[in-house]
Amino acid sequence: MTARGWFLFSLMGVVWGIPYLMIKVAVEDLSPSMVVFTRCALGAALLLPFAIRQRTGTGTLPHTVRTHWRPMLAFACIEIIVPWFTLTDAERHLSSSTAGLLIAGVPIVGVVLARFFGATERLGPRRATGLALGLAGVAVLTVPHLTGGDARSLAEVLLTVLGYAIAPLIAARHLKNVSSLQLTTACLTLAALVYAVPAAITWPTSPPSAETLASLAGLGVLCTAVAFVAFLELIREIGPTRATVITYVNPAVAVAVGALFLDEALTPTVLTAFALILTGSVLATAAAGPSRDTRPVPWSARQTSRADGRVESP
Repeated sequence: MTARGWFLFSLMGVVWGIPYLMIKVAVEDLSPSMVVFTRCALGAALLLPFAIRQRTGTGTLPHTVRTHWRPMLAFACIEIIVPWFTLTDAERHLSSSTAGLLIAGVPIVGVVLARFFGATERLGPRRATGLALGLAGVAVLTVPHLTGGDARSLAEVLLTVLGYAIAPLIAARHLKNVSSLQLTTACLTLAALVYAVPAAITWPTSPPSAETLASLAGLGVLCTAVAFVAFLELIREIGPTRATVITYVNPAVAVAVGALFLDEALTPTVLTAFALILTGSVLATAAAGPSRDTRPVPWSARQTSRADGRVESP
């Protein structure tokens, strides 16, 4: 993986490791619909001025939406509109660490689904070992933390996992030429519109606490506006399957945040899980071996049917 890929991977590992804590704080005072609406509206408001001014190969933002509205709608529904609500609603009953740990199943689901999307790149023993080690690390963390909750909450998180695994494949296959900024802005705007009425209906009767407001600000700015643009760039850089491996790092970050801000102990079990997760991430994101045919391929002859969005010679 390139230096740029590692930077984006590290950034995403952190900024999508802390939302679970912020969501948990926010749903203490606000409804799931209100949390999702505020997060999306704030992110869209920050990005919209830049997206409107941007001119890309696909044109302006309105032209891009008109041209690619079907895959953009699918991406918005599968990555944001449904998963963000189900995850937020689940955290009313599940701990933030439990939710983060369960989301770590995304890479495994992504690898399986990639086969159905026509991926031709071999997983290889190194990356397979990395996925296995990452899953083992998640299991080490999960066993002592999976307490409480109910069947509905667990099902909601599993639905979130499925959405997070499918959406990058859609982005890589159908939206690879769409600007990350334009795609993110359009999807967040649509999600905010969808949840505007439910948020208004569940508007709190008393002002939220300072902690809740800070959590909403962090979710909207850092974990949404900044993170989404970075994530789409990461998909373009290393492919959707390897991009979802950030969900192996996320639970480790969640545990670290708990230790720093909630005085949770860093036990030998936690440290072991850290080692397994980080080692697994390094191996699972390793690039496949170089192709024997290194001749440049004309753009007109390239094929983009691979699920990771890369191109192959005809």
